[in-house]
Amino acid sequence: MSHCDFAIIGGGLVGSAIAYGLASQGHQVTVLDEGDLAFRASRGNFGLVWVQGKGLEIPRYSEWSMSSAALWSNLADELHELTDTNVQHHSPGGVHLCYSLEDIQRRAADLATLSQATNRKFSFSMLDHEQLKELIPGIGESVVGASWSRWDGHVNPLYLLSALHKGIHRYGGKYWPGGRVHRITKSDESFTIERNNDRLHADRVILAAGLGNSQLAPQVGLSAPLVPNRGEILVSERIRPLLNLPTTYIRQTGDGSILMGDSHEDVGFDDGTATEVLTSIAQRSVQAIPALANTRVVRTWGALRVMTPDGYPLYQESESHPGAFVACCHSGVTLAAVHAKRLAPWIAGGKLPTEIVPFTAERFDVHTVTPS
Repeated sequence: MSHCDFAIIGGGLVGSAIAYGLASQGHQVTVLDEGDLAFRASRGNFGLVWVQGKGLEIPRYSEWSMSSAALWSNLADELHELTDTNVQHHSPGGVHLCYSLEDIQRRAADLATLSQATNRKFSFSMLDHEQLKELIPGIGESVVGASWSRWDGHVNPLYLLSALHKGIHRYGGKYWPGGRVHRITKSDESFTIERNNDRLHADRVILAAGLGNSQLAPQVGLSAPLVPNRGEILVSERIRPLLNLPTTYIRQTGDGSILMGDSHEDVGFDDGTATEVLTSIAQRSVQAIPALANTRVVRTWGALRVMTPDGYPLYQESESHPGAFVACCHSGVTLAAVHAKRLAPWIAGGKLPTEIVPFTAERFDVHTVTPS
């Protein structure tokens, strides 16, 4: 039986970023990961560090995302120096493509509202076709224009996950893969986490198990109403540079391959692919960049987003079980920097970031549950 300061349940991008942040502060952390039987949303991630358009209903989410984007370059440099892993972070800004004047007008109105709601912290520009062509020379003629924001960028999510795990290890943290946590109990001032034949004692516990949080949260007096939402991705062969900056649905990776994706499918826990969805993604990509028409697709996959009822994150400490936290979102890449640099210090006893105040389960009218 082992003991640590913090047990993080879930070794994906959310849990690993929090664990990295805690370990870098000198805390003893253990990451309990289910292993390759899990859905592995972090491995199916598109890789955007994206801000524009986020937070229209709750502007503090835009502020939270901007805070992370502002910290991202430092995190990338820090991970590179510590682990010798280049996570391929680039922040040249990003564009959202529009295919009609109505799309342009609607997009401009939405982003202006968001900019005003954040006291002009969020900034953007609207580009016509000719202006967009200066950024993406191969843009299709059917693309009328785009919105551009300096806040946006992209990263290699697999390299990021690897770097976070290496960083946790360098700071003395432990990574325990290979089983699902089935029981969490609290006695006196510590928690006991059980899975298979393992048992771990921890002063505090963070639930970062993605969709698995739904079953774990009630054991520590929390609620995590989550549903899966599938997204599918196509990956091309390596080709000459076509994109110097990411778009909402298409980006070119550091090795030259093109990623195309972002479907939204309510198919339960099916993380496979559907031919008709992949066809639609391919057609949309060729419409945006006609040069992709003769490019070969070498891989496809589906992955499940972790979605709350309103699509916004969930961050909360248990009132009945102090020291137990839940953290889940569907933007593990974008928010990795802020999870490591601002959320982790709060979990360790620091000041609550004001941006996350709205993101508790009470907004769903779901009452926390005290286990019997």
